[in-house]
Amino acid sequence: MHDAKQLREPFLRLSKREDLSMGRKIAVRLAAVVLALIVCGILILSITGMNPITVYVTMISGAFGTRSRVWSTVKEMMMLSCIAVGLAPAFKMRFWNIGAEGQVLIGGIVTAACMINLKDLPAPLLFLAMAVGSVLAGAVWALLPALFKAKWNTNETLFTLMMNYVAIQLTSFFVAKWENPYGSNTVGIINQSTQQGWFPQIAGSRYFCNAVLVLLLAVLMHIYLKYTKHGYEIAVVGASENTARYAGINVGWVMIRTMLLSGAICGLAGFMAVAGASHTISVSTAGGRGFTAIIVAWLAKFDSATMLLISLLLAFLQNGAGEIASKCKLNDYASQMIIGIILFFILGSEFFINYRMIFRGSKKKEV
Repeated sequence: MHDAKQLREPFLRLSKREDLSMGRKIAVRLAAVVLALIVCGILILSITGMNPITVYVTMISGAFGTRSRVWSTVKEMMMLSCIAVGLAPAFKMRFWNIGAEGQVLIGGIVTAACMINLKDLPAPLLFLAMAVGSVLAGAVWALLPALFKAKWNTNETLFTLMMNYVAIQLTSFFVAKWENPYGSNTVGIINQSTQQGWFPQIAGSRYFCNAVLVLLLAVLMHIYLKYTKHGYEIAVVGASENTARYAGINVGWVMIRTMLLSGAICGLAGFMAVAGASHTISVSTAGGRGFTAIIVAWLAKFDSATMLLISLLLAFLQNGAGEIASKCKLNDYASQMIIGIILFFILGSEFFINYRMIFRGSKKKEV
């Protein structure tokens, strides 16, 4: 007879969750935000001695205290949402498009070029040229890594990341070419006197068109990914390329087609940033949103409605952090720490949504 062996099972075991309801998922995320605010409050109190509630009220005021602040928060929210919507189909396909920053800049360059060189066109034609040009530019910028991935299986993460740096240098070149006044190293506000190529002011804000455009894109992307054949093919390729090939799906073509769409939407975000917000072009036009939008798309699980909510949260944190930096005598590093802590807790909550911790204690199993 074999001797019985006593094996001590691990104290903690992780199990994949399959049946967590939407209500519980929301509850976990809300709990993460509350815990983050408590930790931030302790940090603020220990560093400054200030009442954390005062700091949070200041954040709310900075994001929503006045009509102009509300629209500023909406502008930031819509920019993040637009880029996240563009990243969603690529990420769902497991094509890691880290190049949104460059695709936004390329779209912005084309938009600025149209505003500068085609300003004598009638407004409808100018807007059409700007929109089509930015979409095509972003699509082409995303096409290159897609072609290399489809044909030679190159690493798309590195390829799209390097394309960002190329786009930044191209932006620097055109800023130097268009600088106004000469020697200022800045383009300045384009067509400031005539406002040719600027989004019209509706409902008391120039950001209204941005909001309508992004909401429309979010609805269309939801329909595209959930109810179309293309969306189904993206999901199958993302689940398993081998399964997709076995099912007769042309994986290479799906990659190229999806990246064309992803880059086109990010290029459109560049159009919105230049024509609908800053009315200028610089290397900071994208402002890091291409990377922040990755967090938005990932946390939202590529759902457009959830992207809007997460973008609103991040826009609130950004604008609110700027307000506490100026009003509460906290420097930018302290305000960025608060944002980082809150994001860390939100990202960490995804672990508890996806996995269940099972404690075994000191139970032994005989084998």
